[in-house]
Amino acid sequence: MENVKRMPESARKLPLSLVLITFNAGTSLKACLASVPFADEIVIVDSGSTDDTRDIAAAYGAKVVHQEWLGFGAQKNRAVAAANNDWVLCLDADERLTPELAQTIAALWRDGAAPSAPAFALCRRNRFLGRWLRHGEGYPDWVVRLFDRRRARWSGDVVHEKVITDGAPGRLSGDLLHESAESIDDYVAKQNRYTSMQAERDFAQGKRVTVPRMLASPLARFFRFYVVKGGFLDGIAGFAHIAIGAWASFLKYAKLYALQQKPHFPDKRL
Repeated sequence: MENVKRMPESARKLPLSLVLITFNAGTSLKACLASVPFADEIVIVDSGSTDDTRDIAAAYGAKVVHQEWLGFGAQKNRAVAAANNDWVLCLDADERLTPELAQTIAALWRDGAAPSAPAFALCRRNRFLGRWLRHGEGYPDWVVRLFDRRRARWSGDVVHEKVITDGAPGRLSGDLLHESAESIDDYVAKQNRYTSMQAERDFAQGKRVTVPRMLASPLARFFRFYVVKGGFLDGIAGFAHIAIGAWASFLKYAKLYALQQKPHFPDKRL
């Protein structure tokens, strides 16, 4: 009998939608989309890109929906709702699957049935200052990105959103590579924006911070990730990544403390 070459599992189309939110993601989007050959649909919710993001999306046959910015959680839920499949793989434009992870995901549908778990966490590996981090808070960085939208959804948080599921998610082998093209200036500026949003969200939820916690939290974070989790093994890149993370922890609580000091009622003396 003549041998028939089988199509790699990761190249077979699955009842799965690749879902992204974008804004001027042209520098990284192509690599992301190319790493998921098994998705039978690509859905992109774009908030007004002015670069070649939409052209790249069109070249990959993606369905592009325009949506003014709603905040991370709401924007991602909007993208999930626009998909035709109930199983969705939510990636950021600067992330891509390794071939091993692509094979692992495709194998979930090997017997033709949908996975029984409500969701799966992927092991993200972060690149920082030109180095793939292997320790600290840079790796392993488990994130839930593959889920059945009938049993899971994104939280409504404006920043640091997460997937909420009705059961424990599984874990898959292989890495999700996160290779941001942003400079240190951009990375620090992003931390500044995010900590402002976090502080405002926490204050609105009635959370408050004490001075001891504001001082202790960044020190504890640095010790945990740099010493206990071995971040020092990643050299200067590991030190910088964790130091900025500890600084962001302090900044968030400092901004929350500042909100606590402001009068949040009309001044009757005026």
